[in-house]
Amino acid sequence: MSKTVYLSLGSNSSDRKKYLTKAKVLLEEKIGNLQLESSVYETNSWGYDDKNYLNQVISIQTSCLPFDILAKTQLIEKLLGRKNKSYIDEKGKIIYSSRTIDIDILFYDDDIIKSENLTVPHPNLHLRNFVLVPLNEISPKLVHPILNKEVDSLLKSCEDEGGIGVYL
Repeated sequence: MSKTVYLSLGSNSSDRKKYLTKAKVLLEEKIGNLQLESSVYETNSWGYDDKNYLNQVISIQTSCLPFDILAKTQLIEKLLGRKNKSYIDEKGKIIYSSRTIDIDILFYDDDIIKSENLTVPHPNLHLRNFVLVPLNEISPKLVHPILNKEVDSLLKSCEDEGGIGVYL
């Protein structure tokens, strides 16, 4: 049975546009058919000071299960040179690091998944303009299955003040 998965892509290291393009090619090879893709947006780093990100949201039609998608996105991140993920310092603060590519699962149809390794919908998507703006571009009426709000409504109520602009 085919499902729609929404993914957030981000890069703030080296040739950012090249990493987004390579990630989409690999995602199509390993997960399914690309259906929709937003414009590419340039955004400030979220949670730390570093190089600006290029962000994009895509949807893919897939027959893969959610945990298979997670494994495949992590493999793609590794193939594209992602060294490490965020970590928690001695004071309990999350420390983020630059990345060649970051791929997050936003939605898997309207399924709700809560496990140690995977939470869908992504637990912070409604707090981040760099996710909501491109998601709203391609699927404004998509309903968040936990918050029971459409993406365009989530964007209007988002308090994130991070800068975002279309990347040309």
